[in-house]
Amino acid sequence: MFQIKFFCPRWGSESIPWDEFLSSVKEAGYAGIEWFPFGEKCDVQEVLDLLHHYDLDFCIVMAVLQPYNRYQDYLAALEKDLIQLMEIRNSKKAPLFISAQTGREFFNDDEIKGCLQLCDKIQEEYSTPIYQETHRNKWSYAAHIVGPVLEKNENVQLTFDVSHWFCVSESYLEDQQKAVNEAINHTRHIHARVGHTEGPQVWDPANAEYAEALQQHLIIWDKCVALAKQHNRDYFSFTPEFGPPPYMAKGNREISLVKEQWRLNLWMKDFLQHRYQS
Repeated sequence: MFQIKFFCPRWGSESIPWDEFLSSVKEAGYAGIEWFPFGEKCDVQEVLDLLHHYDLDFCIVMAVLQPYNRYQDYLAALEKDLIQLMEIRNSKKAPLFISAQTGREFFNDDEIKGCLQLCDKIQEEYSTPIYQETHRNKWSYAAHIVGPVLEKNENVQLTFDVSHWFCVSESYLEDQQKAVNEAINHTRHIHARVGHTEGPQVWDPANAEYAEALQQHLIIWDKCVALAKQHNRDYFSFTPEFGPPPYMAKGNREISLVKEQWRLNLWMKDFLQHRYQS
């Protein structure tokens, strides 16, 4: 039976002890977590044991953090990091997939090709998919770049975060629908953050002033879910991914920003759960 799975981001909640965090994730009805293991120091095996205890899945998000001067240095770092992340597993838990923020926006075609070939090799070796995440500052930063690459590489799979593309192009991509549809065909996971034409994250997706921005995301997300059902996949997944500052603007609010991030992501999960599972 087809399922929609929702993953809760660990990003922004690193100050919360793992047991407390995962208990809250389970209680909120998420299927698992999205985890950036390089973002904090922790006992990886303890986290895996807690995930098993709470019957939660996990996926990994990553980007190369090490500085580099040459493309070959970057590629070596990418390989090392991906292998290290692939090995975060035991007999009970393993990542469902890795979302890789790969390359840089100034990489040329051959350099992008090299990154994709490396990801292909590693995902085959570990039998765990690596999805290319659409993201500013990475090779996948814009529709006009990604579309042609996807046309030439049928096996590339995406974690699609269209909020970045809307921001980069300062449009809702009305005149780039060919590239958007190509991305939809390659999408396996969605980062469900709502952005707009002047920024990657709105103040609150429930606010009426952002109704158009939310609707433009939903048009794309609806197509991704419908396609997954059409292809008889077991599940399709979302990570509600409203981030902490500087993605989140505090303004003059005297509130806990950790709690506000949790509220926004839970609102997004519940909204989409009702939309796709009712």
